[in-house]
Amino acid sequence: MNVVSIQDWVPIGTITDIPRQGARCVKWGDMTVAIFRTAEDQVFALEDKCPHKNGPLSQGIVHDGCVTCPLHNWVISLETGEAQGADEGATRKFPVKLDGETVLLGLR
Repeated sequence: MNVVSIQDWVPIGTITDIPRQGARCVKWGDMTVAIFRTAEDQVFALEDKCPHKNGPLSQGIVHDGCVTCPLHNWVISLETGEAQGADEGATRKFPVKLDGETVLLGLR
């Protein structure tokens, strides 16, 4: 019987590679994935594209579990990828976890 992995965990660096309240990007095919680190060292991963006008979320301000897009100030939840407040839309989120200091990105 063949066992198929539902989730492929890919090591992408260490938590210290990502500045607190900042982001680093990795390429996955044609897509760019932004890996965010909060002030509390929580790590999240979203497609690096705001649902509003495709702004680079990785260049936004990380605060209170969210990132503010640098283009038009849309606030996106790091946990869900959904726009906050009156704005509507979402960006793709990816599972991410820490194994010690190593950041693992879940890709399918």
